[in-house]
Amino acid sequence: MPPAFRIRAATQADGAFLGDMVVDAANWRRGGERLKHELIAGSDHSRYVSGWMRPGDAGFVAEDANGEPIGAAWYRMLPRTDPGFGYVGTGVPELIIGVRPIWRAHGVGRALLQRLCEHARAQGFGRISLSVERGNFAATLYRSEGFAVVEAAHGRDTMVKRLR
Repeated sequence: MPPAFRIRAATQADGAFLGDMVVDAANWRRGGERLKHELIAGSDHSRYVSGWMRPGDAGFVAEDANGEPIGAAWYRMLPRTDPGFGYVGTGVPELIIGVRPIWRAHGVGRALLQRLCEHARAQGFGRISLSVERGNFAATLYRSEGFAVVEAAHGRDTMVKRLR
C-alpha cells in the first residue's frame, strides 16, 4: 500500500519550499548534486521561484501524513523576454515539478501533475509546457500523462500537453 499523502493549493508562504523542489528536480541524477545556492542564484532556475506568488502563478504541494511537504508542481507565465527552459509561447504556462527523492515512484508526481493540469484547464489554458533533461526518468511519466516532445535541443526536451 503506498504511503499516505495529501495535496493542497500552494500559497505565497511556500516559496522557499518551491526553491527546494527546483533543486530536487535539477538533481535527478545520482551523484550529480548541484547546490541550492548555486542553482537559485542563477537566473536560469531563479525565474521559477523568484517573487512567488505573482499574478498568474498557480501550484500545489503534496504533504505526508505529518504535514511535511514532500513535493510540488506549479506553473508560471514567463515572458518571451525571459523564457524558461520549456517556453513555447506567450500565454502558455510552464510547469515545474519536484518530489523529494524518497517519495519518488509513489504516485506523488503523477497526482501533482494531474491536479496542476486540471487547474490550468479550469483557468482556460489550452496548453501547458515543461522541459526535461534527456535521460530523466520523469519523461516517461510526462508521456503517460499526454505530454509530447515539441523541441529537442541542448540535452533537453520541451514537452507540451493539450488541455482541451
